[in-house]
Amino acid sequence: MKECSIAIVGATGLVGQEFIKILAQRSFPMELIRLLASDRSAGKKLMVNKQEIEVLETTPDSFEGIDIALFSAGSEISRHFSPLAAQSGAVVVDNSAAWRMEPNVPLVVPEVNPEDIEWHSGIIANPNCSTIQMVVALYPLHKVNPIKRIVVSTYQSVSGTGAAAVEELSVQSKQVLEGQTTIPHVYPHQIAFNVLPEIDVFLDDGYTREEWKMVEETKKIMHASEIAMSATCARVPVYTGHSEAVWVEFSSPMMPDEVERILVGAPGVKILDDSAISLYPHPWMAAGTDEVFVGRIRRDTSHPNGLAMWIVADNLRKGAALNAVQIAEEMVKRDWLKPREVAK
Repeated sequence: MKECSIAIVGATGLVGQEFIKILAQRSFPMELIRLLASDRSAGKKLMVNKQEIEVLETTPDSFEGIDIALFSAGSEISRHFSPLAAQSGAVVVDNSAAWRMEPNVPLVVPEVNPEDIEWHSGIIANPNCSTIQMVVALYPLHKVNPIKRIVVSTYQSVSGTGAAAVEELSVQSKQVLEGQTTIPHVYPHQIAFNVLPEIDVFLDDGYTREEWKMVEETKKIMHASEIAMSATCARVPVYTGHSEAVWVEFSSPMMPDEVERILVGAPGVKILDDSAISLYPHPWMAAGTDEVFVGRIRRDTSHPNGLAMWIVADNLRKGAALNAVQIAEEMVKRDWLKPREVAK
């Protein structure tokens, strides 16, 4: 692969730091890396490939000479700076929700729809963390036996909210164990030893925006607008790793052993499923890994064409930074850095 100039926007955040680690771990071909953040973080120094690099403030001029800009600084920053980066000649891979449902912006999971990268116009959207792990596991099955309906309940870790939420869980856990009163700041209620069925804002129909994202993003990524889907998303007192209970209705009956056979050969998926020895995925073992783990595969006793399964992944890696880096790798490998003259 050709060497590229990389910019990371939001370099001091949790996902930004994962970008730095993953680029090094995967030996991404970089001739230059530029670390960008807000003016509050400018001047900090971060280690990149055993070299100390100063973090710069993000400005409209930050993207001159940059080939790929990896963004993880929130929707407001992405809305403002992504078009400027694209105008400077960089391809933006954005981890926020800002561009995901724009019809002219590809929403990509490389194991599912890498070909969508080709029709970018300078911006590519990275999906929601909970969506990514689910479609990586379900798409190989959908190709064999089309999915008609998905019902999913998620159990999402606090790192999905950011560093302040991670700190809040630590502080509150200590307070509860010492018999002190907790005062929530990041979440509307105490998160320590608790479960909150509220991620992002509530919409008029009673669902949250996180639940809406899962539904609409899944259909866009899989090119399957006909799939009926419902989601319930909850925040749990776990530091890293999202877990999902997923019920799937297929077009025709599908046995658990067939599902396992398909997923064993699927890219990015690892099966952990042996009830005799309590082998199944859980967030503690998934943290720091790159695979999407699937277990508890069983027939859905409520529907003849139904199956149930349990899906777990590291939300900071495959759910965010790794997926974005994989998109960048595909662009470089397939020579798709320059947008096509006529967008899709």
